[in-house]
Formats: sequence, C-alpha cells, structure tokens
Amino acid sequence: MAVKRVMTGRMISILFLVFMSVALGIINAEEGGVGMKILSPEFQNNGFIPKKFTCQGEDVNPALIIEDIPKEAKSLALIVDDPDAPMGMWVHWVVFDIPLINRIEENSIPGKQGRNDFGRNDYGGPCPPSGTHRYFFKIYALDKVFNLDEGISKSSLESAILGHILDQSELVGLYKKR
Repeated sequence: MAVKRVMTGRMISILFLVFMSVALGIINAEEGGVGMKILSPEFQNNGFIPKKFTCQGEDVNPALIIEDIPKEAKSLALIVDDPDAPMGMWVHWVVFDIPLINRIEENSIPGKQGRNDFGRNDYGGPCPPSGTHRYFFKIYALDKVFNLDEGISKSSLESAILGHILDQSELVGLYKKR
C-alpha cells in the first residue's frame, strides 16, 4: 500500500531555512569569509549555560556578541529554542526588528518580542525537566525591518523572514538542572 505524503507550509519553511543555511555557507566559503557569528561571554559553543540565565537562577538572557553582520542588513532577529524538550521543540525567546547591534546586553530587550512557549513575550531561560538539553541561540541578518506586532509566534516570524535572510549563525548552550 503506497502512502502519499503532502508537504505542509511549515515543512516547506523548514526545508527552505536549511537550504538557505547551506547556500549561505557555500557563498561565504567561496568569498573567503566565515560569515556572521554569534558568541557569548557567558558560555562557549556547546558549553554549559551558567545557572544565572536559567529558571534556577535569575532567569535573564545572557549577553550575546554578534560579529560580521552583512553590510546590506537592515535588522536582526533572534530565536532561542530547545529541540530536546519532551513535547518537541520548546521556544524560549523570539526577538525581531533588532537594530544592527554587535552586542545584546544581559537582561535586555533588544527588539520586539514574540511569544515563547511559556506563554510570555520575554526570555524564558533553560528549565529542562530532566537530563541535559541543548539551547539554540539563532541569529538572522535580514534585508528589512518587519514592523510585525509583538507577541507573534516563532513560526509566524520564520514565515515572515523567508526570502529575507542575508546570513545566519547559531550558538548552542547546554543545561541540566542541579
């Protein structure tokens, strides 16, 4: 018995983002550059996020450093999510219409905020129910300012930025409750 699969809009969006990530990486490599980067003075890539930035601490966002933003960029967007959550992807922070800044300060609101999976328009720090989870801090350089309403979902933002991503980067932090 043959099973026919239909691609949903969300599946197409995800595939497009993956394709753009690969394409941008190839373009940057050909130009001799490494592309935009996101770093934190608080933790290394694939390192543990300090307790201060979690539900067991002050629950504030860590400082983030953004390097090599494309000259053509008009705004930035940031999505922080956890693919290891028991119910699937868990969204911790959605921020968009961020001006072209090289640093997001600790405990700050750098742009308009979307709704996270805690049901709030703010940063919700790591709070895994068990085990070690990965937290992806994904930054996007965009060719326009979107002027969307605060409180939009991650998926709505991802749909809006399709075709407007000039470059992107990610930083992965780990956390396990102690």
